[in-house]
Amino acid sequence: MSNTFHSFGLAEPILRAVTELGYRDPTPIQAQAIPVVLQGRDVMGAAQTGTGKTAGFALPILQRLMPHANTSASPARHPVRALILAPTRELADQIHENVRQYAKYTGLRSAVVFGGVDIKPQIAALRQGCEVLIATPGRLLDHMGQKTVSLAQADMLVLDEADRMLDMGFLPDIQRILHALPEQRQNLMFSATFSSDIRRLASSFLNDPQVIEVARRNATAENVEQRVYRVADLEAKRAAVGQLVRERQLAQVIVFTNTKIGAGRLARQLERDGLNAAAIHGDKSQQERLATLDSFKKGEIVVLVATDVAARGLDIAELPAVINYDLPYNAEDYVHRIGRTGRAGASGLALSLMTGEDERHHADIEKLLGRKLDAERLEVPAAARARERVRDRGEPGTERRARPARSSAPSRAREAPPPAVAGHSSDPFFFEPYVPAASSSDVDAPVMAAERAGARRPRRAVAALLGGGKKR
Repeated sequence: MSNTFHSFGLAEPILRAVTELGYRDPTPIQAQAIPVVLQGRDVMGAAQTGTGKTAGFALPILQRLMPHANTSASPARHPVRALILAPTRELADQIHENVRQYAKYTGLRSAVVFGGVDIKPQIAALRQGCEVLIATPGRLLDHMGQKTVSLAQADMLVLDEADRMLDMGFLPDIQRILHALPEQRQNLMFSATFSSDIRRLASSFLNDPQVIEVARRNATAENVEQRVYRVADLEAKRAAVGQLVRERQLAQVIVFTNTKIGAGRLARQLERDGLNAAAIHGDKSQQERLATLDSFKKGEIVVLVATDVAARGLDIAELPAVINYDLPYNAEDYVHRIGRTGRAGASGLALSLMTGEDERHHADIEKLLGRKLDAERLEVPAAARARERVRDRGEPGTERRARPARSSAPSRAREAPPPAVAGHSSDPFFFEPYVPAASSSDVDAPVMAAERAGARRPRRAVAALLGGGKKR
């Protein structure tokens, strides 16, 4: 096992960039993966989130591409030679930022393409040429369909967060992309967790891979303190968030909710409580999400309330804590949520809130982790609970009719789980499947079509089904 980045034999331009970034000792996944990738072998790498997987595959890829580095202005001298697929826009953008920093002195170019934004600037960037392309599957297929990108010389492929791609229903898109790549190539698969489905996918396209696991499956970082608090009801849970932020003097925190409406409502309530808060979820435009993330990274926002769109791909340096306002529907998302803190060896804090209705989710998480997470009682002052009750009555969009007496019906019924994809929760705006663009001029057609498809069937098709279509 290597002890320094210099011992990997990386080229001087790459080492210079790594040194500027403050990298000193490689993490376990980097120490094990980089030498294997440099040998040209396929890799199936499992490591908990926040352990440096991106550098584990990006640095050796850049090293292998160094013979092709040049300063020519001709796009033909910069064809796509390495393709990195990521499940979400934020993760793709984060990987691109890392690759750009690592390659700044090499002459190698990189580009990123993802949905939800105008495709024209991406086309212009691709026409300039790039050796490393980072993409989400749906938008990459859009570019392939419009013939604005060629993968004919891409002899390296990376699937990052591959388990999430399967959860989101990207398998058909991935298969289409695999068929467009040269048969002779190096394949790398990295993920925080490996399910049996992932292992089946790996067996279908990895060639005698080196399996690298630096932590047992579904493990959480040992340097993250995990605490679970039981509260009386939903009103107490809302008041508890502000209470925990103040009592623990959290300079910054990500608070995870299961629904978009819940994220927006909680952020507004925290703002009224005097905390600088903002929400990020799928109903926000891509520009709004990026602007919010940038403000959070700068420390201008203290509390970032997010749905699981932010559970992967966010790389906030030294984030001290996360709070699970809702326990996730999918237990594996718990691992990824709390992986936002305690990154790169730093200590972290993961706090979770639960009511009696969350018992099943709590049990699923314990089963996944193979350990007990004992819930301790959190008392919320009556005054704080009263404020939340008043706000709930006046909150825009909430029901104003008289409530019946407390019943056995779940209080979360007003916030139904998001639509499921392959058995797991997802955000349809953020995780749209690939839908071909209607024409090259309609740049946002794939995203708009996906949003409509996630909500309801096209009106015309329903009318025909009911016998109400136009007579011909």
